[in-house]
Amino acid sequence: MSEQTGYADHTYRSAMGMVGGTLLLALVVLLAADGIANGAGRTRWISLAALVAFVPLIFAFSLRPAVYAGRERLRVRNPFRTITLPWASVEGVRAAYSAEVFAGDGKYQMWAIPVSLRQRKKALRQSRGGGAASANLSGPGAVFAPGMSDTGGYRAQADQAVDEIRVLAERHASDEAAQGAPSVRWAYEIIVPAAVGGAALLALLFLG
Repeated sequence: MSEQTGYADHTYRSAMGMVGGTLLLALVVLLAADGIANGAGRTRWISLAALVAFVPLIFAFSLRPAVYAGRERLRVRNPFRTITLPWASVEGVRAAYSAEVFAGDGKYQMWAIPVSLRQRKKALRQSRGGGAASANLSGPGAVFAPGMSDTGGYRAQADQAVDEIRVLAERHASDEAAQGAPSVRWAYEIIVPAAVGGAALLALLFLG
């Protein structure tokens, strides 16, 4: 990949989250459609309200999360907000019990990069068996030692992603186009319908 032309974002998403979210969405839509088509009285309205409330939430926590690492910035799309971090504002990235990025006075989780302790334990076993140098592989501030990826050993996906993001931050932090302060945008397209649907569902269930 050229540094001058054809640069593409590094995109990180949770495959398991997307698969699980798709299946759950299909189930909710199927049940709600059945209630709307075949239900009687309030059942149809309850099914409709549940559909409006739960579909945005399922989408938000499973299909929406993504991390885009480009030449100028890191964009973290979490369930209810999108955080845009120019590389110059990124102060640190780590994978502890969750993947986190530090910028300004804030700490932001990266939902799209789940941390698997099982993968870490597997990496630790293989690195010990192969004689690879390793650092602390679990707990707060967990990192992998520089150069470990060159040993051919297995590495946890979250730690690979964090290392790649850290390299990009160091490479582009001084670029003129990568300057600026963090910005946060709330996902009102998720929040508003979920809130409206939830309020309608509660009213139908408890107020009659």
